[in-house]
Amino acid sequence: MPRAIRPQWTFGGNVKGISMTTAVPLEPAKQQSDAAGWVRCEQCRTLTYGKRFARELRVCPFCGRHHPVEPELRLQHLLDAGSAREIEVADTVRDPLGFTDSKSYVDRRNDAERRSGRTRGVIPVRGLIEGQPVVVAVMDFGFLGGSLGSAEGEAITAAAEAALADRVPLIVVTASGGARMQEGALSLMQMAKTSAAFALLDEAGLLTITVVTDPTYGGVSASFATLSDIVIAEPGARMGFAGPRVIKQTVRQDLPEGFQTAEFLLATGMIDAVVKRGDLRGVLSRLVAAASHRAGPDAIYGEVPDKVVMREATDLPAHLAGRPAWDAVKLARELQRPTMLDHAGQWLDGFFELHGDRLGGDCPAIVGGIGWVAGRPAVVIGHQKGHTTGELVRRNFGMATPSGYRKAARLFRLAEKLTMPVVTLIDTAGAYPGIEAEEKGQSIAVAENIRLMSRLPVPILAIVTGEGGSGGALALAVADQVLMLENATYSVISPEGCAAILWKAPEAASQAAEALRVAAPELLRLGVVDGIVPEPVGGAHTDPTSASELVRQAVAEVLHDLCDVELDERLARRLARFRAFGVVAQGGS
Repeated sequence: MPRAIRPQWTFGGNVKGISMTTAVPLEPAKQQSDAAGWVRCEQCRTLTYGKRFARELRVCPFCGRHHPVEPELRLQHLLDAGSAREIEVADTVRDPLGFTDSKSYVDRRNDAERRSGRTRGVIPVRGLIEGQPVVVAVMDFGFLGGSLGSAEGEAITAAAEAALADRVPLIVVTASGGARMQEGALSLMQMAKTSAAFALLDEAGLLTITVVTDPTYGGVSASFATLSDIVIAEPGARMGFAGPRVIKQTVRQDLPEGFQTAEFLLATGMIDAVVKRGDLRGVLSRLVAAASHRAGPDAIYGEVPDKVVMREATDLPAHLAGRPAWDAVKLARELQRPTMLDHAGQWLDGFFELHGDRLGGDCPAIVGGIGWVAGRPAVVIGHQKGHTTGELVRRNFGMATPSGYRKAARLFRLAEKLTMPVVTLIDTAGAYPGIEAEEKGQSIAVAENIRLMSRLPVPILAIVTGEGGSGGALALAVADQVLMLENATYSVISPEGCAAILWKAPEAASQAAEALRVAAPELLRLGVVDGIVPEPVGGAHTDPTSASELVRQAVAEVLHDLCDVELDERLARRLARFRAFGVVAQGGS
């Protein structure tokens, strides 16, 4: 029978809005004395009063070191009080090899069971996070180094099967030194067993989240830990296939500073975020709510939103008629126009940015994540430029590398799995034309995104908010509907590039802009875009807040309509939309 996870220590307190009835444990043998006395940080060596250390969830208040947490208390921190019920796990082999080194495996395991009061190093439970049902499996590094044995693989698999049966998200908290050598090939097989269980959750469209804690190595990192939709790590947590000592001995090279830490993994595109322990519950709650399609605070599901999108030439304001195209080019490039992150801060409720292409990169020129748009959970992705020289340089002026487009593709697939609509915000001079980009397959990354979006089964809305430059823009713009802000541009090449090639004179850029028909009214006439979003008088840069609000209204308007269209019809319309470009209509010229 399922049993409740009962607290083993009791000290009152409240940590960042999380109600607590237990202190955070130190080493089990000295739990009570340390909680009432002083604790020395393993990293900075500073002393902290035990009760404060407990209230801080065993995070050093001086250097931020995240010290280990017992799995029972981890569950109490993450789940609603009293909601955890342990999942039944099948019995597994205890000593399949009759293994003995300096000590028999049976004796080592008996010692671990005696110290922990458990028969395995994973606790799988059903529970609630802010009232939302989830399954959580927590690993214990203190149990034989968190190694992946038959019992642990069975517990992770049982947790995945419970999530599948209940159709709820699965959260795994990892801590492991790798495979359990004393079980030989049976330990190796747990990697396949757990990975297959996660594949079933993918097929069922159920959210999976990994919380990486220190350390997570070997077979765990090379199986279920990195297969989750979203991978979060605590600050400083280390994760890798091989340990740093093994790597250093093998390659005989010095390793980079911070190698394999959470921060290193974030920079190299391997995880989505680094989240402090005290913030984990709130982050997990938000992601679970979005995946469960809970309405946000500004829901309009039952309402018809205000109409702001201009869809006919007759709708356009007088100041757009006959305006030189070069004027639109200059306005589209204004540095104070709202960026992707400006829009996220203005109208994306609960936005949580996701990072990394999982192939070694996290291009800062493309930003994406999950949030609520007019009360509807959605995946929002966009180019990010910046307002200052420093940010422009750091963001590569909004010109994405292959890792940026592959990050976007990963988020498109996540949207498909979770059946969330996609909104893309486009503002780029084009895909980055550099040596490394070519070496890493820029053309392939762009082409694969275009193909992926053409058949993505969820609603897609694309909005050109600034520059829509060539294939770098199109890689985020194969959508059910494509809108432009009234002062945005969209073109196969920049006016300067066209002038240099065809006019042999870059100074002919304004003439090229006119010839290319880069401005919104001409593109609406050509049918390249489906509508135009108005801007404040003088351009979006004159009143960024009002400009962003107009974009929010346009997004709400279009998603309201798109989400009511049946899948087959929506895909057929998208295909027909792009199929028709350049073809002379019957009776036309």
